Amino acid sequence: MAELASLSDAVAELVHDGDVVAMEGFTHLIPVAAGHEIIRQGRRDLTLVRMTPDIIYDQLIGAGCARKLVFSWGGNPGVGSLHRFRDAVQHGWPVPLEIEEHSHAGMANRYVAGASGLPFAVLRGYVGTDLPNVTDTIKPITCPFTGETLTAVPAINPDVAIVHAQRADRAGNVQLWGLVGVQKEAVLAARRSLVTVEEVVDELEPVPDGVVLPSWVVDRVAEVPGGAHPSYAHGYSERDNAYYAAWDAISRDRAEFERWVERVKSGEAVRT
Repeated sequence: MAELASLSDAVAELVHDGDVVAMEGFTHLIPVAAGHEIIRQGRRDLTLVRMTPDIIYDQLIGAGCARKLVFSWGGNPGVGSLHRFRDAVQHGWPVPLEIEEHSHAGMANRYVAGASGLPFAVLRGYVGTDLPNVTDTIKPITCPFTGETLTAVPAINPDVAIVHAQRADRAGNVQLWGLVGVQKEAVLAARRSLVTVEEVVDELEPVPDGVVLPSWVVDRVAEVPGGAHPSYAHGYSERDNAYYAAWDAISRDRAEFERWVERVKSGEAVRT
């Protein structure tokens, strides 16, 4: 059952060195504040999982938190490359980074399999691509009914899933709406979960197309207003496009990036 906690306490309790950590949110509701708290607490050797790693994973990789990235696309949306990610892969700075690349459909189906208690997912999407040649977790499988050759990918069951949402009630039931990705599936697939929210309320009001994560699938809820910045939280904040543009310059230069990390570790609310 979910318990309310501070962000620092929740990360300290749930995220450990060597963990497989999934931080999901598709353009919207990205748990950036939680990522910064992981940097502050100096977690190491993490396997980071995310369908679309953007600047929060660039920051975690550059801060030396990660040893592996499992993903389906990586970039600074609307701007360009993830320079800390590239530096880690190409030059091993600050530590070498192993990568495991999938398609969007493959990653989504891996989460669904994990949430469903299944060992793997089956799909057609990899046929005709080069990904099976470079990714060991993509294997051919023969349909027992038609004989068709399909592709199997293993379930993802993270040690901890972290997502951001708009609201939670005091019992720990979580409500999110707007543009959502695989937050529900990631939480259901994970062994432990943390949800940061814009606010904790006495009662959740119905919202069209809203998703509710019941308290019994969530371990900790932390009230973190603005916790998705620079991404947006529908109904609460807008996307800070200037931040994404500013990040390109910061992340290109190791020294400038290290100064940024020190600001985060000092507890400064970094807005650029």
